[in-house]
Amino acid sequence: MPDDFLIAHNPEDGSRLPYLLRIPLGPDGVVLKARETWPRTGKVYCHRATGWPAEPDLVETVPTRSCVRRGASIDLVLDRGKENRSQFVLTRVRGREAVFWQTARTAKQARPAVGLPTARGSGIPTLEIVVDSHERYAWSFDHQQVTTRRDGLSAGDYAVEVGGRVLASVERKSLVDLVSTLTTGKMRYLLADLSSLPTAAVVVEDRYSAVFKLDRVRPAVVADALGEC
Repeated sequence: MPDDFLIAHNPEDGSRLPYLLRIPLGPDGVVLKARETWPRTGKVYCHRATGWPAEPDLVETVPTRSCVRRGASIDLVLDRGKENRSQFVLTRVRGREAVFWQTARTAKQARPAVGLPTARGSGIPTLEIVVDSHERYAWSFDHQQVTTRRDGLSAGDYAVEVGGRVLASVERKSLVDLVSTLTTGKMRYLLADLSSLPTAAVVVEDRYSAVFKLDRVRPAVVADALGEC
């Protein structure tokens, strides 16, 4: 069983982060300084602390149902009725580590450790992205040093070509489109086309948790189909 999630007063005088959090992850836990005791109105900025005090001035002790590290985030589920699910996102701001504590309510879209590249590719004078002619609302790539060209693609919605040969392709899906493709059996043919390329990916523009909020199709059917893919 995981340890309790602990909140205490920060013993440092004059700190802008008046609280200490101890996340029950690892043998010593993860200790952070925080602005608030819960992300109620927005993301809460946190910072690494040197350690947990020997005699903490506790504010709250909450039993933990689960605490799991997933890539650049820590998912915390507390054993209480309200304010029980949150996520700590570990990222970098201006080259320094930053931690943001958020909930589904305060962050409609979390993108941990993801940044949009803006520099030109090394050794590539110009990078052209081929956009499938059937893509209705295509990405514009305004913030990247690239050019785009419309053309028919046999696989994917966006591709990079060298010498007329597609080297990499991305298939873009909304959640509604993904569900339709899975339930009609079209996904296996789409994946077969993508598998013929050296590099390919399917990008779904939604959170995985949104699958379990679907009301027109059983979420388990979609989850099983994704696992099969």
